Amino acid sequence: MRQETKNMRGIVSFDMDMTLLDHKDFKIPESAIEAVKRLRKNYYIVIATGRDMDNRYSLGLADEIQPDAVIHLNGTKITVGETLLYEHRMDRELVRQILEFAEGKDFSVGLTDASDDYYVNPEFVVRNDIRRFGESGRNFKDPKLLLQMPVRTLVYLGQEAGAKSMEEAFPQLKLPMFSSREGADIVEKQASKAEGLKRLCDYYGVSMADTVAFGDSMNDYEIIQQAGIGVAMGNAIEQLKEAADYVTTAVGENGIWNACCSLKLIDGDC
Repeated sequence: MRQETKNMRGIVSFDMDMTLLDHKDFKIPESAIEAVKRLRKNYYIVIATGRDMDNRYSLGLADEIQPDAVIHLNGTKITVGETLLYEHRMDRELVRQILEFAEGKDFSVGLTDASDDYYVNPEFVVRNDIRRFGESGRNFKDPKLLLQMPVRTLVYLGQEAGAKSMEEAFPQLKLPMFSSREGADIVEKQASKAEGLKRLCDYYGVSMADTVAFGDSMNDYEIIQQAGIGVAMGNAIEQLKEAADYVTTAVGENGIWNACCSLKLIDGDC
């Protein structure tokens, strides 16, 4: 399915956490919201994230940005408005093997859906929540219930050594670390935000050369490399900065606004 192009210059995509959303106060800076408002006149606005923007921890965030489309879960789910454009689910046997591998390890693996949390070793989730938010209000369920549910990606919470052990055990998977280095997404190797962006380019009739992608973590690596212009936040992982065409200031230092002005993406005074 292809959407008729509305004389737009291209697509601008934004990662959510620590790109749009500053974890210091869990707010999107006003300067970023203003930048998106101005970009909207000439570009399709896309959120490209490791989150499922439809679950309870993301509710309200998309409303602040009002994207034309969302690349959820590292490209395994794509929505345009209320329409599901694309979806890929993990094989249930693979999910079972991942959960069994994680049992008793010093990390947690699982996911959060609209209302519940399904994690092996949930104590690591609680510990992570308390460190980040000062509290944890999870509604944990048996992670084996995931074998009866649609699973597109999983979440890993732990140190980098554990993530590497999972990649060694499951060569079909990749675990791109968060910029905090305290967790990762568990994604099948063929999936990425870049593949999601390509699908949206086909949908909108836009060339990849006419795309701009903002990010901070290793799950942004492919999209930063393959977009027409890849922008790394000032708080990004160093490897991502090296892959980017442009490095802006940090999320809390008006990084999105500054990049849009420097790259002349927005009209009017900066």
